[in-house]
Amino acid sequence: MDEEPALARKLATILPQLTERQRRVVLAAEARALGRGGISRVAAAARVSRTTIHAALAELDQPAPDTARSRCPGGGRKPQQVTDVTLVRDLEALIEPQTRGDPRSPLRWTCKSTRQLATALRQQGHAVSHQTVARLLQQLEYSLQAPRKTLEGGKHPDRDAQFAYLNAQVTAALAANQPVLSVDAKKKELVGNYQNGGQEWQPQGRPEQVKVYDFIDKQLGKAIPYGIYDVGGNAGWVNVGQDHDTAEFAVASLRRWWHAVGVQTYPQSDRVLLCADGGGSNGARVRLWKVALQRFADETGLQVTVCHLPPGTSKWNKIEHRLFAQISMNWRGRPLVSHEVIVELIGATTTRSGLTVQAVRDTGSSPTKIKVSDDALADVHLQRHAFHGEWNYTIAPHVAA
Repeated sequence: MDEEPALARKLATILPQLTERQRRVVLAAEARALGRGGISRVAAAARVSRTTIHAALAELDQPAPDTARSRCPGGGRKPQQVTDVTLVRDLEALIEPQTRGDPRSPLRWTCKSTRQLATALRQQGHAVSHQTVARLLQQLEYSLQAPRKTLEGGKHPDRDAQFAYLNAQVTAALAANQPVLSVDAKKKELVGNYQNGGQEWQPQGRPEQVKVYDFIDKQLGKAIPYGIYDVGGNAGWVNVGQDHDTAEFAVASLRRWWHAVGVQTYPQSDRVLLCADGGGSNGARVRLWKVALQRFADETGLQVTVCHLPPGTSKWNKIEHRLFAQISMNWRGRPLVSHEVIVELIGATTTRSGLTVQAVRDTGSSPTKIKVSDDALADVHLQRHAFHGEWNYTIAPHVAA
């Protein structure tokens, strides 16, 4: 009763150590030694076909070849792309990028997995499996790739010139020991026990338990971090609001920074340079942004110069990679369960280059849909620069400090 399992174990031990021809010789010798029924028993034990053993028995009676080849030249199964000459051409036609919009393509609006590609090829008359499709794609030097964000849309003809102008303004302000601030609002964050992207160390098999669905908690709401990055001092200030990201909130954050940090850091300063995106709450076309900056200038006596980044280049704002990216890395994988936790995590952000961050919570309200009249806008002491005055301007206080 144990002869068959014993034979299977014996062959499983020996065969992996042999070449292809040596395996055939061993199988044929075993089948001949077993006598009647030996071919079937060896085929079952080695999990090969009876045809293979019959061919091996015929090969056993012939003299051993002089070469080290396991097969005669040209022996073995031919690759499918050789026997099916149109297979590769039809496969490439299916995976070409433009076929997504080709009405004749069977995979026009389909995610092109290997199984779906194999199904489409079989419908065209090719006998192919999804494993073969995967192997052919590798041979054709295809791989699974995600789209990469590189296209910025329309490029303004003066984009590089605006960067050069902004850089000159920053260089002059830093040389005069004046504050240069990169400002922007970070992405709004859900407050509560929600999943946060990234990973952190936890006991094995005991990950942090979070909610399945990201429905907003009406009691906790959202956190709106507005950041101010001091370019010269490599220091960040984040005002964590909870209402709306408006121009009033942006300037209120700037005001809190000035009274808490700016006055002590730049006691002799009479002006401040802001580097801001072209859109959002601090956008170049936002009327309320300019009116709120005028109030800030009147309160502090500071001359406020604003240089906006050209359209489509917000990712080049220094605050994005010098402050916001570091904050995201610091709290990765950790649920932002409360506003207090968010403030503490932001304030604990540091880098090896010496970045320090302060964070405060703002419980005030920031109403939306505030209309700014033409008269209110005309009352702003707005001095547009000669180069692209819509992007570069200075707001002076009504009464000089």
